Amino acid sequence: MKALGSNTTGMGIAWTSYMTVAKPKDALEFLMRCHDLGAAGIQVPLRGDLRQLRSKAEQFEMYVEGMVSLPASGDTSAFEKSIQDATDAGALCVRAAALSGRRYETFASLADWRKFVGDSQSNIAAAVPILEKHKMPLALENHKDWTADEMATLMKSHSSEYLGVCLDFGNNISLLDDPMNVVEMLAPFTIATHVKDMGVEWSNDGFLLSEMVLGQGFLDLQRMLSLVRSARPSVRFSLEMITRDPLQIPCLTDKYWTTFPERNGVFLARTMQLVQKYKSAKPLPRISGLSADAQLQAEQENVRASLAYARKTLDM
Repeated sequence: MKALGSNTTGMGIAWTSYMTVAKPKDALEFLMRCHDLGAAGIQVPLRGDLRQLRSKAEQFEMYVEGMVSLPASGDTSAFEKSIQDATDAGALCVRAAALSGRRYETFASLADWRKFVGDSQSNIAAAVPILEKHKMPLALENHKDWTADEMATLMKSHSSEYLGVCLDFGNNISLLDDPMNVVEMLAPFTIATHVKDMGVEWSNDGFLLSEMVLGQGFLDLQRMLSLVRSARPSVRFSLEMITRDPLQIPCLTDKYWTTFPERNGVFLARTMQLVQKYKSAKPLPRISGLSADAQLQAEQENVRASLAYARKTLDM
């Protein structure tokens, strides 16, 4: 790792930190932007001139992690191409998600969820031989789909050193998982990360959940980082600071519970206690209603402030 100067940090940045306004056109542009911010690396879809990306990353001593889609419907050709691209780019690993949406919003029935589970198992099984062939680790994100228990079981069902987790520090609050328990359970499988802080607020149908500038939420980031470092010392930490309106977690509605046959009121009660304990003293940040320029400024400042916190307070 490069030595840290006054404006550099050991934390990288996930492309999804700029998904609201300032979307980069390709991986090289994103690398240059993150280098200017003093970041240690990037997690990014691998588009553009990958040889130049690799050259610049090596010059800047920055890590690269790719973002890919899992194979689907038995067709592995596009997936294998993305893994070869990751190899060409010098990526340490690739991140993927089984679901692009949110479990409690996407599926109308338990049967639909169970079909997704079966399809995901097949897609992951198809991916593993390709990962092993190219010796490219894949980090599957807990993307508001798998509970911590389900993700741990999923990892244990595939005994490959090239399959693990992209550990998102905050997503599973939406599934009524305790965030520290999520890290404790999934740290041993972690290959990549989405480091974030979270804020909560009451709502009529449950609660609101929002990414916060690091240090402005309620997560115990020091302990979470320590748990991951102890379990997987080589893992890199990538910021995911999504600037947007808070997400509605409608856990007091019937539809929310459709795909959670194993969950019960204990999970709900614990999460409601968490919301009560950590509810924001002021409204969570929102960007709807702001001008495009104001949204851009908020997105940029949130990333800068998070990196500054990582550097000064998290010793990164």
